[in-house]
Amino acid sequence: MRKVVVSELVSLDGIMENPHWTAQFRSEETKQFKFNELKASDALLLGRKTYDEFAAAWPKLIEQEGEYGRMMNGYPKHVISTTLEKAEWNNSSLIKGEITEEISKLKQQPGKDILVFGSCTLVQTLMQLDLIDEYRLMVFPVVLGNGKRLFGEVIDKKVLKLAETKTFASGVVVLTYLAERKD
Repeated sequence: MRKVVVSELVSLDGIMENPHWTAQFRSEETKQFKFNELKASDALLLGRKTYDEFAAAWPKLIEQEGEYGRMMNGYPKHVISTTLEKAEWNNSSLIKGEITEEISKLKQQPGKDILVFGSCTLVQTLMQLDLIDEYRLMVFPVVLGNGKRLFGEVIDKKVLKLAETKTFASGVVVLTYLAERKD
């Protein structure tokens, strides 16, 4: 069964909004990590705002970003939105129905991981519906003070199991957690 993997860029204080503040920490290590992560997946799950931003940017970055750009543009993109009328970016489809049912169908299909980038509101909804299998948090050594927080106001307590840590020379740490299932 495929996994839904949430991959987020977050500050030490949990801010994930508008991650332009990550630029000073970019390195070959972080770039290689993101490349390997995308290569281990074969589909994207996005909220409307992130989809709009990606759809405006990534088609123009294919040549500049090479294989990463080709994967971003070529992978199927599943967009959860109640307001978007159509998804025009290459290989994009809208999910407007019952989220739990639709994501369960995606997970049953053959393939690799389904990767979620950004999409704060969607991630918080997926958390509440217990649909996330793995969290990959790329934590940057900066405190921002305000902005949208990844965990915001999580309704229910979430217990996560630490699966892996990676530390980069830039001070960025990747924490990989597995979701503990309620049974």
